[in-house]
Amino acid sequence: MPTSKRVNVAVVGATGMVGHEMLRVLAQRNFPSDRVVALASERSKGLTVAYNGGSISIEPLDEKSFKGIDIALFASTSDIALMFGPLAAEAGALVIDNSSAWRMKENVPLVVPEVNREDIRDNEGIVANPNCCAIPLTVILNPLKQAAGLERVLVSTYQSASGAGRALVDELEDQTKAIAAGEEPQAVAYPYQLAYNVVPGGWRPEPEGYNEEEVKIVNETRKILHMPDLRITATCVRVPVPVGHGESVFVETTRKITADEARTLFGTAPGVIVEDDPHAKLYPTPHGVAGKDEVYVGRIRNDASTQNGLALWLVSDNLRKGAALNAVQIAEQAIAMGVVK
Repeated sequence: MPTSKRVNVAVVGATGMVGHEMLRVLAQRNFPSDRVVALASERSKGLTVAYNGGSISIEPLDEKSFKGIDIALFASTSDIALMFGPLAAEAGALVIDNSSAWRMKENVPLVVPEVNREDIRDNEGIVANPNCCAIPLTVILNPLKQAAGLERVLVSTYQSASGAGRALVDELEDQTKAIAAGEEPQAVAYPYQLAYNVVPGGWRPEPEGYNEEEVKIVNETRKILHMPDLRITATCVRVPVPVGHGESVFVETTRKITADEARTLFGTAPGVIVEDDPHAKLYPTPHGVAGKDEVYVGRIRNDASTQNGLALWLVSDNLRKGAALNAVQIAEQAIAMGVVK
Protein backbone atom coordinates (compact mmCIF):
# COMPACT_ATOMS: atom_id res chain seq x y z
CA MET A 1 0.00 0.00 0.00
CA PRO A 2 1.83 3.16 -1.18
CA THR A 3 1.88 5.84 1.53
CA SER A 4 4.31 8.32 2.99
CA LYS A 5 2.89 7.93 6.49
CA ARG A 6 4.59 5.49 8.83
CA VAL A 7 3.05 4.24 12.05
CA ASN A 8 3.82 2.33 15.22
CA VAL A 9 1.98 -0.99 15.47
CA ALA A 10 1.28 -3.31 18.38
CA VAL A 11 0.15 -6.93 17.96
CA VAL A 12 -1.67 -8.17 21.06
CA GLY A 13 -1.62 -11.96 21.39
CA ALA A 14 1.50 -12.23 19.25
CA THR A 15 2.28 -15.80 20.37
CA GLY A 16 -0.99 -17.30 19.05
CA MET A 17 -1.70 -18.60 15.55
CA VAL A 18 -3.50 -15.43 14.41
CA GLY A 19 -0.92 -13.19 16.09
CA HIS A 20 1.88 -15.02 14.26
CA GLU A 21 -0.05 -14.60 11.02
CA MET A 22 -0.59 -10.88 11.65
CA LEU A 23 3.16 -10.38 11.98
CA ARG A 24 3.75 -12.43 8.82
CA VAL A 25 1.16 -10.43 6.86
CA LEU A 26 2.55 -7.08 8.06
CA ALA A 27 5.98 -8.07 6.74
CA GLN A 28 4.72 -9.59 3.49
CA ARG A 29 2.67 -6.50 2.62
CA ASN A 30 5.47 -4.08 3.53
CA PHE A 31 3.15 -2.39 5.98
CA PRO A 32 4.36 1.19 6.62
CA SER A 33 5.53 0.69 10.19
CA ASP A 34 8.28 2.50 12.04
CA ARG A 35 8.01 0.15 14.98
CA VAL A 36 6.26 -3.18 15.58
CA VAL A 37 5.66 -4.30 19.16
CA ALA A 38 4.72 -7.90 20.03
CA LEU A 39 2.56 -8.12 23.17
CA ALA A 40 1.45 -11.19 25.10
CA SER A 41 0.82 -12.35 28.66
CA GLU A 42 3.44 -12.14 31.39
CA ARG A 43 4.24 -15.85 31.02
CA SER A 44 5.53 -15.19 27.48
CA LYS A 45 8.02 -12.57 28.65
CA GLY A 46 11.48 -13.33 27.31
CA LEU A 47 10.23 -15.28 24.30
CA THR A 48 10.64 -14.08 20.73
CA VAL A 49 8.44 -14.28 17.64
CA ALA A 50 9.45 -14.28 13.99
CA TYR A 51 9.08 -11.01 12.09
CA ASN A 52 10.36 -9.88 8.70
CA GLY A 53 13.25 -12.32 8.46
CA GLY A 54 14.33 -11.82 12.06
CA SER A 55 12.70 -11.90 15.46
CA ILE A 56 11.29 -9.50 18.02
CA SER A 57 11.03 -9.95 21.76
CA ILE A 58 7.68 -10.42 23.45
CA GLU A 59 6.72 -7.60 25.80
CA PRO A 60 4.21 -8.20 28.61
CA LEU A 61 0.78 -6.68 28.03
CA ASP A 62 -0.18 -4.03 30.60
CA GLU A 63 -1.95 -0.68 30.79
CA LYS A 64 1.19 1.16 29.64
CA SER A 65 1.78 -0.96 26.53
CA PHE A 66 0.09 1.42 24.09
CA LYS A 67 2.00 4.63 24.67
CA GLY A 68 3.07 5.94 21.26
CA ILE A 69 1.16 3.19 19.39
CA ASP A 70 -0.89 4.28 16.36
CA ILE A 71 -2.55 0.93 15.50
CA ALA A 72 -3.20 -1.95 17.88
CA LEU A 73 -4.04 -5.28 16.26
CA PHE A 74 -5.71 -7.56 18.80
CA ALA A 75 -5.46 -11.33 18.30
CA SER A 76 -6.47 -12.17 21.84
CA THR A 77 -9.46 -13.50 23.75
CA SER A 78 -12.62 -11.44 24.14
CA ASP A 79 -11.80 -10.84 27.81
CA ILE A 80 -8.43 -9.30 26.93
CA ALA A 81 -10.01 -7.23 24.16
CA LEU A 82 -12.68 -5.89 26.50
CA MET A 83 -10.09 -5.05 29.15
CA PHE A 84 -7.31 -3.56 27.06
CA GLY A 85 -9.10 -2.36 23.89
CA PRO A 86 -10.50 0.79 25.53
CA LEU A 87 -7.12 1.47 27.19
CA ALA A 88 -5.40 1.28 23.81
CA ALA A 89 -8.00 3.58 22.25
CA GLU A 90 -7.69 6.06 25.11
CA ALA A 91 -3.92 6.09 24.53
CA GLY A 92 -4.57 7.20 20.94
CA ALA A 93 -4.33 3.92 19.05
CA LEU A 94 -6.85 2.67 16.52
CA VAL A 95 -7.83 -0.75 17.84
CA ILE A 96 -8.60 -3.48 15.29
CA ASP A 97 -9.93 -6.43 17.26
CA ASN A 98 -10.17 -9.98 15.97
CA SER A 99 -12.23 -11.35 18.87
CA SER A 100 -16.02 -11.31 19.06
CA ALA A 101 -15.99 -8.81 21.94
CA TRP A 102 -16.90 -5.68 19.99
CA ARG A 103 -18.44 -6.96 16.75
CA MET A 104 -22.10 -6.34 17.53
CA LYS A 105 -21.68 -3.11 19.50
CA GLU A 106 -23.64 -0.31 17.84
CA ASN A 107 -20.80 2.22 17.95
CA VAL A 108 -18.18 -0.21 16.59
CA PRO A 109 -17.88 -0.74 12.83
CA LEU A 110 -17.56 -4.36 11.66
CA VAL A 111 -15.50 -4.21 8.49
CA VAL A 112 -14.57 -6.25 5.45
CA PRO A 113 -12.66 -3.76 3.25
CA GLU A 114 -13.98 -5.21 -0.05
CA VAL A 115 -17.53 -4.73 1.24
CA ASN A 116 -17.93 -1.78 3.64
CA ARG A 117 -14.63 0.06 4.01
CA GLU A 118 -16.38 3.42 4.49
CA ASP A 119 -17.71 2.16 7.83
CA ILE A 120 -14.16 2.56 9.19
CA ARG A 121 -14.81 6.32 9.40
CA ASP A 122 -17.54 5.75 12.01
CA ASN A 123 -15.18 4.33 14.62
CA GLU A 124 -14.79 5.65 18.15
CA GLY A 125 -11.34 4.15 18.57
CA ILE A 126 -12.23 0.50 17.91
CA VAL A 127 -12.94 -1.39 14.68
CA ALA A 128 -14.04 -5.02 14.83
CA ASN A 129 -12.67 -7.76 12.58
CA PRO A 130 -15.48 -10.18 11.67
CA ASN A 131 -15.87 -13.92 12.11
CA CYS A 132 -13.63 -16.14 9.97
CA CYS A 133 -16.63 -17.43 7.95
CA ALA A 134 -18.58 -14.16 7.78
CA ILE A 135 -15.64 -12.43 6.07
CA PRO A 136 -15.39 -14.65 2.96
CA LEU A 137 -19.17 -15.08 2.84
CA THR A 138 -19.77 -11.33 2.61
CA VAL A 139 -16.96 -10.91 0.06
CA ILE A 140 -18.96 -13.27 -2.18
CA LEU A 141 -22.45 -12.03 -1.27
CA ASN A 142 -21.74 -8.33 -1.77
CA PRO A 143 -21.31 -8.48 -5.58
CA LEU A 144 -24.58 -10.44 -5.79
CA LYS A 145 -26.28 -7.88 -3.57
CA GLN A 146 -25.10 -5.02 -5.78
CA ALA A 147 -26.06 -6.75 -9.04
CA ALA A 148 -29.28 -8.58 -8.21
CA GLY A 149 -30.29 -8.02 -4.57
CA LEU A 150 -30.36 -10.63 -1.80
CA GLU A 151 -33.45 -12.36 -0.45
CA ARG A 152 -32.23 -15.45 1.38
CA VAL A 153 -28.95 -17.18 2.23
CA LEU A 154 -28.38 -20.75 3.45
CA VAL A 155 -24.79 -21.57 4.41
CA SER A 156 -23.09 -24.71 5.72
CA THR A 157 -19.49 -24.33 6.84
CA TYR A 158 -16.62 -26.83 6.73
CA GLN A 159 -14.24 -25.32 9.27
CA SER A 160 -10.64 -26.37 9.79
CA ALA A 161 -8.95 -27.23 13.08
CA SER A 162 -6.96 -23.99 13.17
CA GLY A 163 -10.19 -22.09 13.69
CA ALA A 164 -10.22 -23.54 17.20
CA GLY A 165 -6.55 -22.79 17.84
CA ARG A 166 -3.16 -24.46 17.87
CA ALA A 167 -4.19 -27.12 20.40
CA LEU A 168 -6.71 -28.68 18.01
CA VAL A 169 -4.29 -28.52 15.06
CA ASP A 170 -1.72 -30.41 17.13
CA GLU A 171 -4.35 -32.85 18.38
CA LEU A 172 -5.56 -33.55 14.84
CA GLU A 173 -1.99 -34.43 13.82
CA ASP A 174 -1.51 -36.61 16.90
CA GLN A 175 -4.81 -38.41 16.31
CA THR A 176 -3.96 -39.07 12.66
CA LYS A 177 -0.57 -40.51 13.62
CA ALA A 178 -2.17 -42.64 16.34
CA ILE A 179 -4.73 -44.11 13.93
CA ALA A 180 -2.00 -44.85 11.37
CA ALA A 181 -0.05 -46.66 14.08
CA GLY A 182 -3.05 -48.72 15.13
CA GLU A 183 -3.36 -46.87 18.44
CA GLU A 184 -6.38 -45.29 20.13
CA PRO A 185 -6.56 -41.54 19.36
CA GLN A 186 -7.09 -39.20 22.29
CA ALA A 187 -9.62 -36.32 22.21
CA VAL A 188 -8.81 -33.58 24.72
CA ALA A 189 -8.90 -30.24 22.87
CA TYR A 190 -12.31 -30.91 21.28
CA PRO A 191 -15.46 -32.76 22.39
CA TYR A 192 -15.00 -35.49 19.76
CA GLN A 193 -12.14 -37.06 17.87
CA LEU A 194 -11.62 -34.89 14.78
CA ALA A 195 -9.34 -37.18 12.76
CA TYR A 196 -11.31 -39.41 10.36
CA ASN A 197 -14.43 -37.54 11.46
CA VAL A 198 -16.56 -34.40 11.04
CA VAL A 199 -18.12 -32.72 14.07
CA PRO A 200 -21.27 -30.56 13.79
CA GLY A 201 -20.54 -28.79 17.06
CA GLY A 202 -17.89 -27.79 19.53
CA TRP A 203 -19.19 -24.25 19.87
CA ARG A 204 -21.29 -22.97 22.76
CA PRO A 205 -24.99 -23.90 22.41
CA GLU A 206 -27.47 -21.09 21.84
CA PRO A 207 -31.30 -21.04 21.95
CA GLU A 208 -33.37 -22.87 19.33
CA GLY A 209 -30.67 -25.50 18.76
CA TYR A 210 -28.13 -23.20 17.11
CA ASN A 211 -24.61 -22.66 18.38
CA GLU A 212 -22.53 -19.57 18.99
CA GLU A 213 -20.70 -19.76 15.66
CA GLU A 214 -23.90 -20.04 13.64
CA VAL A 215 -25.40 -17.03 15.42
CA LYS A 216 -22.23 -15.01 14.80
CA ILE A 217 -22.32 -15.71 11.06
CA VAL A 218 -25.98 -14.68 10.81
CA ASN A 219 -25.71 -11.49 12.86
CA GLU A 220 -22.37 -10.35 11.47
CA THR A 221 -23.33 -10.94 7.83
CA ARG A 222 -26.40 -8.76 8.33
CA LYS A 223 -24.33 -6.00 9.93
CA ILE A 224 -21.53 -6.02 7.34
CA LEU A 225 -23.98 -5.94 4.42
CA HIS A 226 -26.22 -3.34 6.12
CA MET A 227 -29.13 -5.76 5.75
CA PRO A 228 -30.59 -6.24 9.26
CA ASP A 229 -33.57 -8.20 7.93
CA LEU A 230 -31.70 -10.54 5.58
CA ARG A 231 -33.11 -14.07 5.78
CA ILE A 232 -30.06 -16.19 6.54
CA THR A 233 -29.30 -19.37 8.45
CA ALA A 234 -26.08 -21.29 9.08
CA THR A 235 -24.92 -24.78 10.04
CA CYS A 236 -21.31 -25.05 11.19
CA VAL A 237 -19.19 -28.20 11.04
CA ARG A 238 -15.59 -28.84 12.07
CA VAL A 239 -13.63 -30.96 9.58
CA PRO A 240 -10.23 -32.74 9.82
CA VAL A 241 -8.25 -30.12 7.89
CA PRO A 242 -5.41 -28.03 9.42
CA VAL A 243 -6.09 -24.72 7.63
CA GLY A 244 -8.83 -23.38 5.36
CA HIS A 245 -12.57 -22.99 5.80
CA GLY A 246 -15.03 -24.08 3.12
CA GLU A 247 -18.64 -22.91 2.80
CA SER A 248 -21.51 -24.37 0.79
CA VAL A 249 -23.83 -21.47 0.00
CA PHE A 250 -27.32 -21.27 -1.45
CA VAL A 251 -28.46 -17.77 -2.38
CA GLU A 252 -31.85 -16.47 -3.52
CA THR A 253 -31.56 -13.12 -5.29
CA THR A 254 -34.22 -10.49 -5.94
CA ARG A 255 -33.54 -10.48 -9.66
CA LYS A 256 -32.64 -13.62 -11.58
CA ILE A 257 -28.91 -14.02 -12.15
CA THR A 258 -27.61 -17.08 -13.94
CA ALA A 259 -24.58 -19.14 -13.00
CA ASP A 260 -22.73 -17.82 -16.05
CA GLU A 261 -23.53 -14.24 -15.08
CA ALA A 262 -22.38 -14.93 -11.53
CA ARG A 263 -19.04 -16.32 -12.76
CA THR A 264 -18.46 -13.14 -14.75
CA LEU A 265 -19.49 -11.02 -11.78
CA PHE A 266 -17.15 -12.81 -9.38
CA GLY A 267 -14.36 -12.63 -11.92
CA THR A 268 -14.23 -8.84 -11.51
CA ALA A 269 -15.05 -8.68 -7.79
CA PRO A 270 -12.27 -7.45 -5.47
CA GLY A 271 -10.55 -10.14 -3.46
CA VAL A 272 -12.19 -13.03 -5.34
CA ILE A 273 -10.71 -15.73 -7.59
CA VAL A 274 -12.97 -18.02 -9.60
CA GLU A 275 -11.92 -21.67 -9.91
CA ASP A 276 -14.85 -23.32 -11.59
CA ASP A 277 -14.44 -26.04 -14.19
CA PRO A 278 -15.67 -29.35 -12.71
CA HIS A 279 -14.98 -31.21 -15.99
CA ALA A 280 -11.31 -30.31 -15.57
CA LYS A 281 -11.55 -31.10 -11.83
CA LEU A 282 -11.00 -27.41 -11.08
CA TYR A 283 -12.57 -26.19 -7.86
CA PRO A 284 -11.12 -24.65 -4.71
CA THR A 285 -9.96 -26.81 -1.80
CA PRO A 286 -8.55 -25.87 1.61
CA HIS A 287 -5.22 -27.47 0.75
CA GLY A 288 -4.96 -25.44 -2.46
CA VAL A 289 -6.01 -22.17 -0.84
CA ALA A 290 -3.87 -22.32 2.33
CA GLY A 291 -1.50 -19.37 2.37
CA LYS A 292 -3.50 -17.44 -0.25
CA ASP A 293 -5.09 -14.04 0.35
CA GLU A 294 -8.19 -14.22 -1.83
CA VAL A 295 -11.58 -15.87 -1.40
CA TYR A 296 -11.85 -18.69 -3.93
CA VAL A 297 -15.24 -19.61 -5.39
CA GLY A 298 -16.35 -22.51 -7.58
CA ARG A 299 -19.11 -25.08 -8.18
CA ILE A 300 -21.34 -22.16 -9.24
CA ARG A 301 -24.70 -23.59 -10.31
CA ASN A 302 -28.25 -22.53 -10.94
CA ASP A 303 -30.36 -23.76 -8.02
CA ALA A 304 -33.09 -25.80 -9.66
CA SER A 305 -35.22 -25.77 -6.50
CA THR A 306 -36.05 -22.07 -6.68
CA GLN A 307 -36.55 -19.51 -9.44
CA ASN A 308 -33.85 -16.99 -8.51
CA GLY A 309 -31.38 -19.30 -6.84
CA LEU A 310 -27.66 -19.96 -7.03
CA ALA A 311 -25.56 -22.66 -5.38
CA LEU A 312 -21.83 -22.21 -4.90
CA TRP A 313 -18.78 -23.33 -2.93
CA LEU A 314 -16.17 -20.99 -1.45
CA VAL A 315 -12.89 -21.53 0.38
CA SER A 316 -10.52 -19.15 2.14
CA ASP A 317 -7.53 -19.35 4.46
CA ASN A 318 -9.13 -18.70 7.84
CA LEU A 319 -5.87 -17.48 9.40
CA ARG A 320 -5.31 -14.95 6.61
CA LYS A 321 -8.43 -13.48 4.98
CA GLY A 322 -10.53 -14.94 7.78
CA ALA A 323 -8.49 -13.15 10.44
CA ALA A 324 -5.01 -11.60 10.16
CA LEU A 325 -5.08 -10.33 6.57
CA ASN A 326 -8.50 -8.70 6.92
CA ALA A 327 -7.31 -6.89 10.07
CA VAL A 328 -4.20 -5.58 8.32
CA GLN A 329 -6.29 -4.51 5.32
CA ILE A 330 -8.51 -2.52 7.70
CA ALA A 331 -5.38 -0.84 9.06
CA GLU A 332 -4.19 -0.04 5.53
CA GLN A 333 -7.54 1.47 4.64
CA ALA A 334 -7.63 3.50 7.86
CA ILE A 335 -4.27 5.04 6.96
CA ALA A 336 -5.30 5.70 3.35
CA MET A 337 -8.56 7.33 4.50
CA GLY A 338 -6.79 9.57 6.98
CA VAL A 339 -8.50 7.89 9.93
CA VAL A 340 -5.11 7.23 11.53
CA LYS A 341 -3.62 10.68 12.01
